[in-house]
Amino acid sequence: MAATENGIPTTLGRGGSDYSGAIIGAALNVDEIQIWTDVDGVLTADPRIVKNARCLEELTYEEVAELAFYGAKVLHPKTVTPAIEKKIPVRVLNTFNPTHPGTRIIESTPNRPLGVKAITAIKEMQMITVAGRGMMGVPGIAARTFGAVARQSANVLMISQSSSEQSICFVVPAKEAARVVQTLQIEFERELKQHLIEDIHSQTDIVIVAVVGTGMKGVPGIAARVFNALGSHNINVIAIAQGASEANISLVVIRAESDVAVQAIHDAFSLGEK
Repeated sequence: MAATENGIPTTLGRGGSDYSGAIIGAALNVDEIQIWTDVDGVLTADPRIVKNARCLEELTYEEVAELAFYGAKVLHPKTVTPAIEKKIPVRVLNTFNPTHPGTRIIESTPNRPLGVKAITAIKEMQMITVAGRGMMGVPGIAARTFGAVARQSANVLMISQSSSEQSICFVVPAKEAARVVQTLQIEFERELKQHLIEDIHSQTDIVIVAVVGTGMKGVPGIAARVFNALGSHNINVIAIAQGASEANISLVVIRAESDVAVQAIHDAFSLGEK
């Protein structure tokens, strides 16, 4: 419970208690911030999709932030932010199973095996593509594209661009896609008429699958195992993105294949085995 500056009672809102608790914990310089929820901790995957998903003993701040951003519901995405600066451990515990040790979230996990820690997926997305041979070597196309997206206050969750600069694709929530496409068509009206840009369109029913683990950095063969797992199930990857931190490999698949994709990658890295 909380109150406004004028003393009017209010609630923090769903998810607000995690973040607020972490802020208070950081302000008090506590030894540990505990988030009590309804699961044993952070799992290797959504147990509704992967039946053999297991609870992770430890994660880094970066890993849990990636998982929360890409759909893991156990924590609010901003929860770990107040703890990072003061390096306060955050522990996720289960109200209904209080003897379980839960998941401990810390700065680094040097004693843990390197590699993939968890797989998550974010659904109800659409992928927007701006494409055209006339885009090659033309400065400012990306800036104008994302400037238009920003004017719509749309949330971009993933970006992929070919090295030839013939296309830019990015993923936004489905509810924001139509107005983003409309805004881009207005922004590039002249280029569309001149066929410098040939097409601006959105693809529906797609899912971002995120493969997360700070230990992936510098470990050869991670990406190969991911794509071999998908290939063995005849799953087509529509787009790929990987940050320089190498803590996350994100890929786009169609909605109908997303659950199989998550299970296949989970099995490929034996995440269900302790």
